[in-house]
Amino acid sequence: MRRSQLTATQEERRSRGARLGFRVDDQTKALVELAAELERRKLTDYCLTALTEAARRTIARHEMLVLSDRDRKAFFDALINPLKPSSRLRRAARAERKRIAP
Repeated sequence: MRRSQLTATQEERRSRGARLGFRVDDQTKALVELAAELERRKLTDYCLTALTEAARRTIARHEMLVLSDRDRKAFFDALINPLKPSSRLRRAARAERKRIAP
């Protein structure tokens, strides 16, 4: 079979370079196999999709900041009406500038 005749799945399989292996108990394996069967997908495809979706949700959850109404008001109020820097903060900023660019 020539390369141009490969199906998308075969082409995708060839491009996967890394392996990810882990063991599961019989009950978990049966559960995942049933889920894959219900979706009429191969076990590997089902697992890869589920794992990828879970990873994306986890990353999105950690990148998102959720504030209460009170916290959101305080945040925007601080942006719109910032406090003037104290003398201690000004001294610290001067010391940091000297440290970075002597």
